[in-house]
Amino acid sequence: MANTETALKECLSSIDGATAAALVDYTSGMALGTLGGSKDFNLEVAAAGNTDVVRSKLRTMEHLGLKEEIEDILITLNTQYHLIRLLKGRGGSGLFLYLVLDGSRANLAMARHQLRRIEADLEV
Repeated sequence: MANTETALKECLSSIDGATAAALVDYTSGMALGTLGGSKDFNLEVAAAGNTDVVRSKLRTMEHLGLKEEIEDILITLNTQYHLIRLLKGRGGSGLFLYLVLDGSRANLAMARHQLRRIEADLEV
């Protein structure tokens, strides 16, 4: 089992194109751990802002009566991919992994696969 720091390091080291990662509590909007980012990309602000994305999607699903679970949410920008993976089980309720990928180097299918593996090993 990996702790938060180990899991975030694993995200950046094992996922091609990963430039930043965070574990975020979407009930409070707080990042429980961050790694990466830059002076031009404030990972704390991005993590907090993406809690609104998660909350909005969950609220919309509720209004639609959808009984599905969100696996992940993908946001594509001109040069980046932002991947939000909601955690399940072992205390992961209310948490998501947030991953920023360089669009020119990332393979989305592999990134999703690796993120699922990292999630499975994460002990919160």
